[in-house]
Amino acid sequence: MDEKKMQEEKSFEEKRLHETAGSQMSEQEYSAYVKQVTPTHSTPLNAARAFLVGGLICCLGQAITNGLIGAGIEKEAAGTWTSVILVGAAILATGFNWFGSLVKFGGAGALVPITGFANSVVSPAIEYKKEGHVFGIGCKIFTIAGPVILFGIFASFLAGLLYWAGGILGLV
Repeated sequence: MDEKKMQEEKSFEEKRLHETAGSQMSEQEYSAYVKQVTPTHSTPLNAARAFLVGGLICCLGQAITNGLIGAGIEKEAAGTWTSVILVGAAILATGFNWFGSLVKFGGAGALVPITGFANSVVSPAIEYKKEGHVFGIGCKIFTIAGPVILFGIFASFLAGLLYWAGGILGLV
């Protein structure tokens, strides 16, 4: 969430500069300034980084699953434990402020797997803990993940309703 605050401050500063540009700098000077401070992105490099980070997270998950199966745990239970371990690791990485660096490097590769969802729940909790357990953590913990949970449950409800109706009509 620190990045969000930095972006807001940067946006405010750019607005201020743009408003005063007429009195302090010419259009060409302002355009040169904007070109200088605007970050450049390489789509192929970003895609490669996302592929690398997402792939490594998935390989880690598969290694955990294989290790658990090798230790005698059933395949389905091993998958569940793998999810729990990956979520726990993402929570710890968020708490130690490591996850942001991973996301900065790997982008969607770190955000798309279950680790990104864990980060989206924990980040607001950490940010608002100073406001207390009820009004800080309790009120803010699902600000990012809440819509995902809400629409996931709603979509599951609709799918179940359609499945039920299909069973009554003899379609399923």
